[in-house]
Amino acid sequence: MYSNSPADAPLVREPLHTPVAHLIRGGVVEGIHFGSVVVLGAGGEVEFQLGDIEAAFYPRSAIKPLQAVAMLRAGLPLDGDLLSLAAASHSGEERHLAGTRRILDLAGLTEDDLRNVPDLPYDPAVRDAWVREGRSPSRLAQNCSGKHAAMLYTAQLNGWSLDDYLDPAHPLQQAIAEIVEDLTGQRVARVTVDGCGAPLFAVSLHGLARAIARIASAAPGTPEARLADAMREHAEMASGAGRDVAALMRAVPGLLAKDGFEGVQVAALPDGRAIAVKIADGANRARVPVAAAALARAGVDPSLLTEFSGEPLLGGGQPVGCVRPIRALDPIPIPVPACA
Repeated sequence: MYSNSPADAPLVREPLHTPVAHLIRGGVVEGIHFGSVVVLGAGGEVEFQLGDIEAAFYPRSAIKPLQAVAMLRAGLPLDGDLLSLAAASHSGEERHLAGTRRILDLAGLTEDDLRNVPDLPYDPAVRDAWVREGRSPSRLAQNCSGKHAAMLYTAQLNGWSLDDYLDPAHPLQQAIAEIVEDLTGQRVARVTVDGCGAPLFAVSLHGLARAIARIASAAPGTPEARLADAMREHAEMASGAGRDVAALMRAVPGLLAKDGFEGVQVAALPDGRAIAVKIADGANRARVPVAAAALARAGVDPSLLTEFSGEPLLGGGQPVGCVRPIRALDPIPIPVPACA
């Protein structure tokens, strides 16, 4: 069961990662991805673990659902697609840009008030089209703009200053830190700056799994449940068309999932079962099949996860291998002919 009193912060140390996936080419292990994995049962107990689930690490964008819950608790009145966008690492599609503008309009603000870094759209196809049209990097196109617009709206509603809303000492960021500790069940170990400019909090992989479980299994009407419902119902607003995290939420009924840079993935079911994955080298090619194997370990029907078994490794344009979770994680792996 979960405690209402946060535990001590996780230790800042070199993580004791372990092999979690093999890169197989022509039946030979060509490479090894290290990382850590935790699977929680419905009661919060650790049912399976690999590597180091207790060392401090940065969840990157996988922490966005926690930030969004904190903003809801502070009075953010968003729901539906705009709430999903507030927790998004979006692709920069027109719907994402339009949604961010809607949040800013609600706050009586403009793109000029955003303090995230200007960037090109995250999705390669959208980015290529953006460049062909001669458009420059913008704060609106950057994948965290929905979160930043929601942060500004929350600050505006509470009468907090806007220019410095990214300062870790700002009331908004202090409120977010408090909720991160509440949901993870542990003190924050370190605070740094994420790629978008927002404060980023170091917790453990175990704590992150606890947090996503609490959000996914929260009672109806709570801020946590509102956020979970919004992300499930508007998965493409939290990511984008063709993104694996949106496809995963569509494939598994009731699943709440969020990815993060540097190989982070969390997911949880409405009954509280949850998984968290960190790939040490940050490789997406390992994140997806390892997360799918962890979900199967959590009791998700493997037949729902076949499209997440990993993209084939090509040789001469033909499939000759794949990334395969290690046998301890995936004792009955999904058949992949190129990995036979």
